[in-house]
Amino acid sequence: MNTAVAMRVEEPPRSAFPGLDIDEEAFARDLQALRTEMESSLGPEDLAHFRKIERWGRVCSALGYATAWLAPNPLSALLIAQGNTARWTMMAHHVTHRGYDRVPGMPEHRTGRAFASGWRRFLDWPDWIHPDAWRHEHNALHHGRTGETADPDLVEENTGFLRQSTMPLLAKYAVVAFFACTWKLTYYAPNTFLEWRRAERRRAGEKDDGSNLRLVTAFNPFTADGRAFWWTCILPYVGLRFALLPALFAPLGTWAVLSVLANSVLAELLTNLQSFVLIAPNHAGDDLYRFHDRAKNNAEFCVRQVIGSVNYATGSDGVDFLHGWLNYQIEHHIWPSLPMSKYQQVQPRVKALCEKHGVPYVQEGVFRRVKKLVDIMVGRNSMRTVARDGT
Repeated sequence: MNTAVAMRVEEPPRSAFPGLDIDEEAFARDLQALRTEMESSLGPEDLAHFRKIERWGRVCSALGYATAWLAPNPLSALLIAQGNTARWTMMAHHVTHRGYDRVPGMPEHRTGRAFASGWRRFLDWPDWIHPDAWRHEHNALHHGRTGETADPDLVEENTGFLRQSTMPLLAKYAVVAFFACTWKLTYYAPNTFLEWRRAERRRAGEKDDGSNLRLVTAFNPFTADGRAFWWTCILPYVGLRFALLPALFAPLGTWAVLSVLANSVLAELLTNLQSFVLIAPNHAGDDLYRFHDRAKNNAEFCVRQVIGSVNYATGSDGVDFLHGWLNYQIEHHIWPSLPMSKYQQVQPRVKALCEKHGVPYVQEGVFRRVKKLVDIMVGRNSMRTVARDGT
């Protein structure tokens, strides 16, 4: 009698990303080898590059204020705005990610833990956003949960009210324009602050159901969070930017003070608009993915950082400076603790690895990405989704 013997055939591991033929483990191994190479090559040139970019930002600020007293004018405001953006997106962003902690010769106050801490906050990074709140909301939550429903910066989720609104499309565009010109105060500062306060309460053992995270709470002076937000974020920045700095020009007369004030207000609007254009499209578009749950392992996490992020034009210090070094978003999300100079070196190689492993690598001009961002915000398009069951 013939006996049929059932043979078990090993199936190749199923990709966590349906429709994409990716060996996540092999991709992660190649990335790890590249990371090791980059980290082993940290040296004096990375410190020199940092100092150069920092100097460019300071020169923009200095030239802006050196001419701001003459009259209200767009050139001074643009220079001040560029200096502000450089201090946030290039200095604070990469230093607080510990991108320079292992660079030889980097001063202690330019390391992730010491930067903008205590009294140095107003010297290193004077902003609406509190540095400790930024470290928690951006470095821990956004980078740890990129593109997930729990990501505090997931645009599609945060603009659900606008996407579902029945207001005319033109009115939706007006709402987007308002937030684009004010978002550091109306979104980023309160969002980072409230997430930070929530984490502090958890560490203290207090129960928190998350209801306090509505952004309007931060502006209510009759609540504990509201009072803390005003004293910690709003009043210090307003006092510095719109009172103290213009007052320094008092010896030159009332016109000089008023001109500096006017240019400071215009620079604030331009800083908001510039940073919105550079930051908000980083993880939004109908060609990018969002996720409902956590990545199951590091390999899947690496793939998510690529397919949920987008790069802009890259390749030179001038181009990168104008993009706030946010044009290397894919590489930055794979390795947030690398210096800016290393992203220039590694970007073509990461792109080649993505092509090798079949991982979609999206790179497009920043203004095309703004169009895709706005389409997501107003509900004209939606992001691609990897659901909980992997479909």
